[in-house]
Amino acid sequence: MITVGYVNVFVTDLASALEFYERKLGLEPVRVDGEHGYASFDGGPITLGLAVVDGAHAALAGRHTGIGLAVSDLEAEHKRLVELGVEFESPPARQPWGGFMAVVKDPSGNRLYLDEVSAAH
Repeated sequence: MITVGYVNVFVTDLASALEFYERKLGLEPVRVDGEHGYASFDGGPITLGLAVVDGAHAALAGRHTGIGLAVSDLEAEHKRLVELGVEFESPPARQPWGGFMAVVKDPSGNRLYLDEVSAAH
């Protein structure tokens, strides 16, 4: 049986990424390895990794990741993050398929979904 163990987000600066993912989003760091440009966070059943890229690989950063971060109260999280200076590509909005989502940007320009997850979702 294969399971998803981790996903990586490519970043250009580990210090600013750590500030964003740990202090602003509130994810718990599992490992930080500045020497090798990598950090990982407890994301529940999946680990979220940050990998520094530069040079020829810098184009891997600053993309829409397709990663959804689950929140129980999107309006409250949106307000809290805006007060912390977090940039949103799109504010909370009801989706045609019934979801309630926003798109947030990290310091490297990566975009992630904030998704209000309910029991029916």
